[in-house]
Amino acid sequence: MLNENSSHLVHIPADSVFLEGTLDVPRDVQALAIFAHGSGSSRHSRRNIYVAEVLREAGLGTLLFDLLTREEDTIYENRFDIPLLARRLTAATLWIKEQPQTKKLKIGYFGASTGAAAALIAAADPGVEIGAIVSRGGRPDLAEKALEYVKAPTLLIVGGDDHIVIQLNQLAYNLIKAEKELQIIPGASHLFEEPGALEQVARLAAEWFRKHLLPR
Repeated sequence: MLNENSSHLVHIPADSVFLEGTLDVPRDVQALAIFAHGSGSSRHSRRNIYVAEVLREAGLGTLLFDLLTREEDTIYENRFDIPLLARRLTAATLWIKEQPQTKKLKIGYFGASTGAAAALIAAADPGVEIGAIVSRGGRPDLAEKALEYVKAPTLLIVGGDDHIVIQLNQLAYNLIKAEKELQIIPGASHLFEEPGALEQVARLAAEWFRKHLLPR
């Protein structure tokens, strides 16, 4: 059970392991964004931490967690095992729905790189009930056949200089039947390291989640 403090270190059961995460639930929030990081990253990703801070300022709770244990992450292939990552994300989502402090919150996914594919596959499961999805520099094409079953409004954000990923996102965009947008940030690379680029990502994500997760 979680207490009333905003930030918690949590251990989420998934398969036969426990995944470490940081759960921030400010008082009176009505929605929560679960982050799915990309390959080779973790819940300590400075980019996702920054976006999470912006989302909390916008009135959402956040969960950043490791999709793999430290031992699992040493096996390179695990980082690109999209079905495994999606299964872990689903497990974290169901765990959130069981906690007294978070079980009534609407849930959105924020996926980066391969984590975006995991988010889309998890969201295609009708038992998960995801309210919105944001992809940052994602590989939604890796979600393959799951895309047509995604019902949550989906925002794809890509850097304007990330040409191959733009093409892959456009292909995925055409397969998504839910409400969707593709936002290309001019002059931004895959990691959005340029001045102001990540700020634009965070602003777009906050607007998308507020629109689809928070009551008007």
